[in-house]
This record gives sequence, structure tokens and C-alpha cells, in this order.
Amino acid sequence: MEFQDYYKVLGVANDADLKAIKTAYRKLARKYHPDVSDEHDAEKRFKEVAEAYEVLSDEAKRAEYDQLRKYGRGGQSFEPPPQWQSKAGRSHGPQGDFSDFFENIFGRGDYESGAANAFRGSEDFTSQRGRDVEVEMPLFLEDTFSDEARPIEYSLPHYGPQGRMEDIRKTLKVKIPAGVADGERIRLKGQGGPGFGNGPAGDLFLRIRLIPHPLFDINGTELSIVVPIAPWEAALGVKLTVPTPTGKINLSIAANSQSGQRLRIKGKGLRKRTGQGDLFAILKVVMPERSPTEAEALWQELSEKAQFNPRKEWENT
Repeated sequence: MEFQDYYKVLGVANDADLKAIKTAYRKLARKYHPDVSDEHDAEKRFKEVAEAYEVLSDEAKRAEYDQLRKYGRGGQSFEPPPQWQSKAGRSHGPQGDFSDFFENIFGRGDYESGAANAFRGSEDFTSQRGRDVEVEMPLFLEDTFSDEARPIEYSLPHYGPQGRMEDIRKTLKVKIPAGVADGERIRLKGQGGPGFGNGPAGDLFLRIRLIPHPLFDINGTELSIVVPIAPWEAALGVKLTVPTPTGKINLSIAANSQSGQRLRIKGKGLRKRTGQGDLFAILKVVMPERSPTEAEALWQELSEKAQFNPRKEWENT
């Protein structure tokens, strides 16, 4: 097993008094506590700091550790002297909280015996704000038109007084405000990670993800839908039924309409903070997959009588 230099972990001198040890512990615990730290190895460092405090804050454990320290150096392989047996008393707690070095010397540890009490007693932590949490919230297009609150369930991972990961499952009912856009963040104050002591909870941010719709494309608060029409409908005009997110409407297609033409349908797009966006119907002329012989004859007759050349503008290039 690897020898642990607890004085080096806390950054204190070998003869540091208990006040200096507590001060160092509180400073490092605040820096590395995984609920508030952005350090990539925060969990590992927090446990190292708590373990060092567990030993150095206990008079009996510290005395025994100082004796063992004569035989080992930090980071190197270490075995206790023959017949070694701790007289400092054994802590009783969950396996895996402390290092192999600690458990081989003092037995299984429990942060509650020393480190956690100092952690909770620190005035610095009584005002520590909880961590903000971001959760993706998928929405169907139809959901953006509803005023009903929607349930959302999410996890709040945090570290308990023993430094062990715990998950809090939380369920809320959220009313989606009008005009939300894909990728927008909605802030729910105080619904994030719990604070320390008297510290306030963090915030929950909902990242809106609009689920692609099979018919409608989204551009801000505007919607568009491709409306297939037959060649004769484009030529002669037609009245047809078009779906919208809130129901079907009647739409008149003028004669001689062109493929790709955009028709604006006012107020049938997404909701805005005030009012509502527009829906655009994009015409697409679609040919039949197969035409019977009689229809082909009519197409041939039309081509001869119409005397229409769609590529006439190429003649001058």
C-alpha cells in the first residue's frame, strides 16, 4: 500500500496545532468539495483532505501516525512494522470511504467522527450556494401551444457528509412560457442542488429541445409546410385543406401558381411573447407516378397547344 503524508495533504507543518489543522481542512474542503468545485479530481482530493483531517485532528491517531511516519515516505510503498496494532480505537463506517493505508492502520473509517463535524461547523460553508443544474426538456411542437403545466423528473447528484455520492430524485410541474425556442434556457430559481448549511439552493435550467415534426419546419416563431399540388391544380387553381398545429384550415390556391411559391397564413405559427408567428405554405407541384394512356395523350395535346417553353430565358445566354 502507498504511504499517505497527511501533513503534506493539508499543507501544514509537522508541529501544527489543532486550530491550524482545522483552518487548513476547512479551506481545502471548500475548494475541493465536489458539489461546488470545478476541479477535475475534486472527489479524490476531497476524500484525501477529509482522511488527513480524520487522523491529524484526533490526538491518539495523530500520535500513532507520527510514529509510523518515521518508517514511510509519501507516495512510496509502505507496510506497518511487525506486530503493529492501533491503540487509537477503530472507526466504524462504510467500506471504501478511506484509503487502504488508513484502513490497514486504523480500520474502516467514518467521516462523521471528525472531518464531517468540522465541515459542518465551518462558518464558511453555512452560506455556500448549491450548484446549478441543467436538464434537457424535449417538447413536441404541439406542447408549445398548451398552457398546462408539464411534469419533469430529474436527479440532483450531491455529496453527503461522508463524501459519498447520493442522488436526489425530484419532480416538478413546469408551465412552459409562450414563445420558447429550440435551445432556449428556462431558469427555475432555487430548484437546483441543495446549499450547504444555511446556503440557498442553486437554480435549475431547462434546455428546450423541440422534437422535429413530420410536417412542419421551424424558423424562430415561423413555421412552414410543404403543400403538394397536382399540375392541373397549379394551372387551374384549387381549394384544399391544410393542417396547422392547432387544426385544419381551408386554403385557396390561385390559378397559374408556381412550384416553390410561398403563401403566408397569418397567425398560425408558433406563439410569441405577445401574439403569434405565421405559417408559410410552400407549394410543390408533384407529377403522378404513372399516367394512363388517355392522360398521356392529353399531356401531348397540351404541350402542342400551350406553346410554352420553360427554358426560354436560356436562349439569350
